This record gives sequence, C-alpha cells and structure tokens, in this order.
Amino acid sequence: MEMMERGGGALSFNLRSGRLLASPLRFSPLLCRSHHRFPPRPSNPARRLGTTKSRCSTKIRLLSRFRSCNFLKEEEHLIFPDGPCKCSLKAFSSYGSQEANLSSEETKKDKFLIDCGDDQECVLGGIVALGKFDALHIGHRQLAIQASKAGTPFLLSFVGIAEVLGWESRPPIVAASDRKRVLSSWAPYCGNVAPLEYQVDFSKVRYLTPQQFVERLSKELRISGVVAGENYRFGYKASGDALELVRLCKEYGLSAFIVSSVLDKTQCSYNGASRGINSTDKGQVSSTRVRRALAVGDMEYVSELLGRRHRVVLRLDEQCVCMDRRILAPRSSMLNQPPGDGMYKNCILLINDAFIGPCRVIINAENIDIEFDGESLWEWNPNQEGRLIGIEFGS
Repeated sequence: MEMMERGGGALSFNLRSGRLLASPLRFSPLLCRSHHRFPPRPSNPARRLGTTKSRCSTKIRLLSRFRSCNFLKEEEHLIFPDGPCKCSLKAFSSYGSQEANLSSEETKKDKFLIDCGDDQECVLGGIVALGKFDALHIGHRQLAIQASKAGTPFLLSFVGIAEVLGWESRPPIVAASDRKRVLSSWAPYCGNVAPLEYQVDFSKVRYLTPQQFVERLSKELRISGVVAGENYRFGYKASGDALELVRLCKEYGLSAFIVSSVLDKTQCSYNGASRGINSTDKGQVSSTRVRRALAVGDMEYVSELLGRRHRVVLRLDEQCVCMDRRILAPRSSMLNQPPGDGMYKNCILLINDAFIGPCRVIINAENIDIEFDGESLWEWNPNQEGRLIGIEFGS
C-alpha cells in the first residue's frame, strides 16, 4: 500500500505494510560459513550419505549446503575442478562480479560504511539522512528532525569527496572531535534522540548508478527509509535527483522523505555585495554560505546559519606558548576553519569541553592569540600537550 503525506515541508512515500521486512542478505562467503558450518568430515562418507564413496556425492552435499544460504541462485557459481575437491565462489556486488575464495578479505574491503563493523548493521532498520554534512547547519538539522519523525535517525556523511575530485583541500567547518557534541545538541529537536553519524567513503560509491546506490542501501545496510533535501543529487556524475531517489526507494520498498530547503531569512550585504553565493543562489542555507560568512568574520550571521555559536578547536603541542592569562598558538594547531583575520571580543574559552570563561581572540596569518579575562590559566593547566582548547565566537 502506498501512502503520500504532506507536512513540515516533506513528501513521504511509505510502502511498508505493517511490519519491517528485512531484505535478503547479499552473498557473503564469510557469513555463509558462520551460519552454515560444514560438519567434520566423517571417516566413512559412504556410510554417512548412504551412497558409494565418490567425488560426485561430495559435490552434491556441498551444493545442498550452499543452496541453503540463499546467496546463490545458479549452480554455475560453484566450480568443482577435477582432482581434490575445491570450490571457487563468485561474489556479486553492485559493481559486477569478482572472484573470491572462502578465506578472501575482498568482501571486507567493499564495506559501505567505513566506521561500522563487518556486519554493517549500525543503521539497521533506521532512517538515514543523506548528505555531505560539512557544516552541520540548520538545514542539515532539519533533515535529522524529519528522520527522527519517521524512525531512528542517522546521518550518512560522504567523506573524501575533495580528494577524489581534485578539489582544493580545506579545513572542515566542524572539527571531527566536535561533531558528536553538535549532534547531541540536536536531541531536543529530534524527540530527545541525538542522531548518530556514520561515514561513507566517496571513492567506494563514486561510480555507482543511482539504482545501484539505493540497492546497496536497501540490501546491505537494510535501512527503513531515507531523507534528503530537494536539491540532493546522487549516483555517478550526480545523475540522480530527488525524484529519482523517491522512485528507486519505492522500487526497493523504502520510505523516502524529501525536505524543502531551509532558506536564509536574514540576507543582507557585504559592502553592497549580497550575502548570496551567485545569481542563481535561491537563498538556501548551505555550507558554502557558512564558509563565506566565516571568511569575512561575520560571526552573528554564522551563528544564525549554524543555529549555535561557531567553535574553533585547537590541539596544544610544543609550538604553543601558554602564559598566565594568554595562549599563543600557530594556525596549524587549529582543527577546523577559524573566522577571518581580526580581533574578536565576545568569545568563550573552553579546555577539554569545560567552560573556563570569556576571552578575547586575535587571528592573523601566522597565529591565534587568546587572552583570558579571568584569573590565571595555570589553575586549569592548559600547557599540557594534547589538550583541546575550544573557542566559541559570539556576535
């Protein structure tokens, strides 16, 4: 049964009837071995099988075992050469087929999620929001909110895009060590559930067609549904759009929620130039918009786009100089993108996520200079190498 709903700027397509049906598992020699182990070879195979002792009977017994795994559909996938009994298996993936032995590690290299276990069950039965999620801005938060309304929310972040496509390397907007904190802050918007995030290596999905991509979501990750923005593109050379995603999800029995873009309602100008990105920009909140506002030091605007203060994280090392009320660190110590060069007065200092107090920050081409307004910093021992210093920038 198909249902279409409109509400909260989303289209919902749900074909699941009453209960979640797990999709059939794709072929995995390792999994097949773990659930259908061969019994120890009897000393007298002829007596055990009730037939004459022959290589043919052994083949039949092995074929019966493999058929029970539901991974193989054709007998041709099993090859029994003359001589000692061996079996070579063809493991089929969305990329095509490849030869693999039972003891091969190739199936592990083809994992969809790079930070999930070999079973790839981290998002099993959940609703996944799809995107790059560089800034974790209010538009990304809206995707997580929609996912939480439909089920258990997850974020699937595509990483390594710049390296694969040859883009210029840039620091992240949110430090990797700070992403969990930001997602936890979304819990009040998501039914008091903090979305979990898992990463997809872009190089492993780059050449997938739109259909192959959705097939892998359905059959390998066994999710319940997806959430994406109305401008979402996917598949090789971005050949699939949001409508194609909905159609394919319907084909594979997944729910699909397409969320309208969150628009920037407070656009103004920088010296007469619009805050917009270009003439075709419709004013939607984006990571590019956040980066541009950071570059010019418009921290009030950055806070509006992010839905929170921007936090820069530094890792202390031997190059950092810690004085009584001051920390001087090289730009290389910053783990994410700072604001543009200048002085910032309305800042908050944190050490290992612990609130210390207000501070003033000066950023230039070489260093970041943090001056604490309170008592001596030695009380918190900031000079210890490896500690993380956080600076939150106000308007």
